[in-house]
Amino acid sequence: MALPKQINIKESLTELKGILKTSSPLIAPRIRVLIALKENEKLGISKREVADMVGVNHNSVQTWRTMYIKGGLKLIQSHNKKGFKPSIFSQKERATIEQKLKNPKNGLRGYTELKAWIEQEFKRQVKYNTLLKYSIKNFGSKVKVARKSHIKKDDSAVETFKKTSIRSVKKPSKTKAKTTKK
Repeated sequence: MALPKQINIKESLTELKGILKTSSPLIAPRIRVLIALKENEKLGISKREVADMVGVNHNSVQTWRTMYIKGGLKLIQSHNKKGFKPSIFSQKERATIEQKLKNPKNGLRGYTELKAWIEQEFKRQVKYNTLLKYSIKNFGSKVKVARKSHIKKDDSAVETFKKTSIRSVKKPSKTKAKTTKK
């Protein structure tokens, strides 16, 4: 059986623990590996034992150990993660779409019509499912929605109807007959 690989870690335990407190969740396991290696620096510890202590795969321990040997703490703390994908629409396009969706007189009856409108307005192709998920995530839209009002509806006629309608004002009903005890 081979002896565990011993590496000399330049940073102190307190320094590594301080770095651990401020590190991101992606970097923290790497720092924990360095702490485990530093604690067992004199006797040496196998990569599998370190992996069990930290709760990661032994191949990750080997990769991080090699990274530390090649580039030190600076290389350990760097990563190549880019983050989330950029949005398919710019902020200006998003605002235009939101304005179109929130307008009660827009006349759109579904995502197919929204897709056609976007293709006409922005001169670009968008997949139906992409548009569906984007609209649900960003605008809270739903596949099934209540029927919209008619486009040519007269708002003043609606207001006069509401004022003259009997149902719009709730009055207590006087249909209950008073019961008297004999």
